Amino acid sequence: MIIRKSPREIERIAAAGAVVAETIAHVGSLLAPGVTTAELDDAAGAFIRSRGGIPTSEGYKGYPKAICISPNAVVVHGIPGAYVVADGDLVTIDVGVTLDGAIADSAYTFGVGEIGPEAQRLLDVAQDALAAGIAEAQVGNRVGDISHAVQAVVEGAGLSVVRSLVGHGVGRHYHEDPHIPNFGEPGRGPRLSEGMTIAIEPMITAGGSEIVVDRDGWTITTEDGSLAAHFEHTVAITADGPRILTPRVGVPERGVQV
Repeated sequence: MIIRKSPREIERIAAAGAVVAETIAHVGSLLAPGVTTAELDDAAGAFIRSRGGIPTSEGYKGYPKAICISPNAVVVHGIPGAYVVADGDLVTIDVGVTLDGAIADSAYTFGVGEIGPEAQRLLDVAQDALAAGIAEAQVGNRVGDISHAVQAVVEGAGLSVVRSLVGHGVGRHYHEDPHIPNFGEPGRGPRLSEGMTIAIEPMITAGGSEIVVDRDGWTITTEDGSLAAHFEHTVAITADGPRILTPRVGVPERGVQV
């Protein structure tokens, strides 16, 4: 069932989204060679609580940490731990925050230090795909219009969409209907209507689309070891067009108007 939110509820999700954005920026400022992902997670959890929020991922279906941190070939759901960040890494910071009962969700892939041209192109294409998907988040369109827009940008650049992972509704719960795939046909799927709040999140790779789930039950990596990137925004469908509820703070964003 798709849950449509009232204007007041959307404002509460936006307040949670502001904490999400601040957390991503804060963790990004600490991201440097030599830091461990566990240290970054500790900082994220403390920061979220200092803003009055709760890390939504913590304890969600047994997930053990405050946020997800996914380096290099890890697509999503990397569990922070002993991994030491190195120069040239790509590191995705994926944050969910619950604030006054409302939930927002966003992700951003950082390049650490000097990254190669292949890695930079991957980041650029992923952000362009996110912008293209958000542009289709209009009243009267369908989920497939978002999906197709993302796919067209990614595959047009010769990169791959991870087809077994999807975006989702968000707001009252961490994951709600509808699913938002990153591939599909335009004009298909549920119709978008005012009050829907959705997480649009291209998850793409520089190689193939196949993934592997680690024995920990959470960490998802590319099967071929290729680099991955993941960018995400929580977006409200409004009569005036898509409203990003997790606008970036202190980090560059390509192609997305906020």
